[in-house]
Amino acid sequence: MNFPRASGILLHPTSLPGRFGIGDLGSEAREFVDLLVSTGQHLWQTLPLGPTGYANSPYQCLSVFAGNPLLVNLERLVEDGFLESADLENTPPFPEKTVDYGSVIKFKMPLLKKSFETFEGKAARREQKQFKTFCRQNAKWLDTYSLFMALKEAHGLAAWNTWEQDIRNRQPKSLKHWSKKLSREIRYHKYQQYQFFKQWSELKKYCNKHEIKFIGDMPIFVALDSAEVWSHPDMFYLDDGGKPTVVAGVPPDYFSETGQLWGNPLYRWHVMARDAYAWWIDRFRAASRLADIIRLDHFRGYEEYWEVPATDTTAANGRWVPGPGAKLFQAVQDALGSPPIIAEDLGMITPAVEALRDQFGLPGMRVLHFSFGSGPKANEYRPYNYPRNCVVYTGTHDNNTTVGWFTGDDVEDSTQSKEERDREKQAALTYLGTNGREINWDFIRLALTSAADTAVIPMQDILGLGSEARMNTPGKAQGNWCWRLTRDMLTEEVKSRLKKLTALSGR
Repeated sequence: MNFPRASGILLHPTSLPGRFGIGDLGSEAREFVDLLVSTGQHLWQTLPLGPTGYANSPYQCLSVFAGNPLLVNLERLVEDGFLESADLENTPPFPEKTVDYGSVIKFKMPLLKKSFETFEGKAARREQKQFKTFCRQNAKWLDTYSLFMALKEAHGLAAWNTWEQDIRNRQPKSLKHWSKKLSREIRYHKYQQYQFFKQWSELKKYCNKHEIKFIGDMPIFVALDSAEVWSHPDMFYLDDGGKPTVVAGVPPDYFSETGQLWGNPLYRWHVMARDAYAWWIDRFRAASRLADIIRLDHFRGYEEYWEVPATDTTAANGRWVPGPGAKLFQAVQDALGSPPIIAEDLGMITPAVEALRDQFGLPGMRVLHFSFGSGPKANEYRPYNYPRNCVVYTGTHDNNTTVGWFTGDDVEDSTQSKEERDREKQAALTYLGTNGREINWDFIRLALTSAADTAVIPMQDILGLGSEARMNTPGKAQGNWCWRLTRDMLTEEVKSRLKKLTALSGR
């Protein structure tokens, strides 16, 4: 699965500028597409686009099929006649450089509800028909998700495994009762999804028209408090009360001496195999509709995953357990052909993981922040050893920015000693033949001119920002996913430099 030589930018839509406290799918998104085109880029990579729950993490979504309603653009709802211009006149003064999720939710959700009430009473017949068609075509996941969200709100946003036993266990009489009682709320959540997918579809068409492809992001695991776990408890290792018996994580690594305890429930892969992984095929199909290329997060877990007892407080005492391996990917291939996939093969990668990746011709990932160490994998990460069929990043959403990594303001970001870190940075300077004054551009040049067919640069590195602009710090529960781009950051000098370097690199 080889991709044409190209480059792009990693920027989650929540990080786009705009006056409503969070980036969305409106005019600023199209302006970003125009920026990609003008600088010679062909790819826009995002994080997962689902509705976020605890701590606003896009990797802990309330559904793997639904879209985040906070990304719905309000101005478009005015254009469609479902809001009035006056509804947006009293927009509070949100911070420009960060997302205050609490304030955004408090402001935006009542307006989405108001637009729904207008839609119900005044939508033209054509619009009503489109909504009805959307609901019918997506009923397999949409009915469950909308009921789940309505129930969650009716229970004060409490997790599903704390609800009354009958509805927690999806007893038919209880489902019928609640579906009738919450019918209006259920329809409202369907409307949110209708607007999200309508706006996303229009944005994706705009991208593809301008030869920009989306790289989506598909987490391997799902959140415990999600529509999928509530509706398919048999597919997960849960006790009778809906609590996990074992959970996901990774062993001690670069980021943590005790590993990372993610807490997601683990799949009962043998159960999923009984219907030839039908749920996974649906998931890949949905991901392929959202994006042109799918990045599989934690690819290592498909071959072998780290299982931790749910009672443990760290991931240190887990064990490796076999995943579905080639059987899953063969089932997906048989059903869907060969959807374009990138395998996130970072971390402790074994020959078996590499064999699984190569069996299906999937490009793996290389990260320049890991290119100058002395560990057993260091040589593979040196750019002169990159295979063409791979994707190179200066850093990812889990890394510090390149400037932050180099200046040392991420001292709690890894288990390395100061001496080890200093040696890495000196090795980078020697390799690059630079003094590090513009280390972000040194790394961007190295990524773009490498042999890798695909290069993706986080926006923060293009702007030369420090650790204050990082998107996520693994192991940190709060304060992540908040960074935003402001209009004044992208100067003409930065745009021109990126365009020239991209052309020089033949991308």
